[in-house]
Amino acid sequence: MTMQSPPPPTPPHKGEGRSTPLPIEVRGLRKVFRQATSGQAVVAIDRLDLVIQPKEVIAIVGQTGCGKSTFFDLMIGLEEPTEGAILIGGKSPSGDFDAFRGKIATVFQQDRLLPWRSALDNAKLPLELTGVPEAEQRERALTWLNKLGLAKFTNAYPHELSGGMRQRVAIARAFAVEPEILLADEAFGHLDEVTAAELRETFLKLARESGATAILITHQLEEAIAVGDRIAVFGQSAKLLADIHVARWAEGDYGTLREAIQQTLQNQKPDPRLHD
Repeated sequence: MTMQSPPPPTPPHKGEGRSTPLPIEVRGLRKVFRQATSGQAVVAIDRLDLVIQPKEVIAIVGQTGCGKSTFFDLMIGLEEPTEGAILIGGKSPSGDFDAFRGKIATVFQQDRLLPWRSALDNAKLPLELTGVPEAEQRERALTWLNKLGLAKFTNAYPHELSGGMRQRVAIARAFAVEPEILLADEAFGHLDEVTAAELRETFLKLARESGATAILITHQLEEAIAVGDRIAVFGQSAKLLADIHVARWAEGDYGTLREAIQQTLQNQKPDPRLHD
């Protein structure tokens, strides 16, 4: 009997090749900086332990200077831990930097758009840098700009867009990468309340649809409660004061939850109302 060769595998549709997000494990994380002039040690993060599950949306809240932004720099591999580790599927963002190209995307407080590039060209920039074919770059960037309500502004330059529209381009740029992990660092705090609320809702909807793990830094408690599956409350040096599962709170009790988080931050110790 003649054996026939099996047919070649069907290539995945664009966007289907992304692997399932991996758990993020933070183990005994410590980051110490030294002041350039005095040489004095500044402990930004001290013995942080935290596990973030795949596809989870977690908000991190804390007072200014508590280590939130340092944690983000460690997450994207811009800084190395002094001690301990951040492991994503067993790999370190700093030690295995190239392994995370195209797998982690960040939305910053400032949109960081290049003024000489159109909205479309800004949205596809990370795809250019990771070697995605030109046709796919355009298709993916247009898809996300359309989802974010910018179909009529793809050829507009940053100076022709409002602040909210510019941030929508920045969000489209992050989603176009089709990342496994999305980071948002105070991404909505500089916008007016109405625009910020609309973008938070859109970001959350798209993050859940895409199946990415999302980590948001915010100083606004209402934002953290509205967006997160969990809220991690950081004290000084990123001490984990509380790890809150929002679904365990009835919507009618959100006022109490907000007050309890506020008291936790002010007193730098967990409020009794946050104990499960």
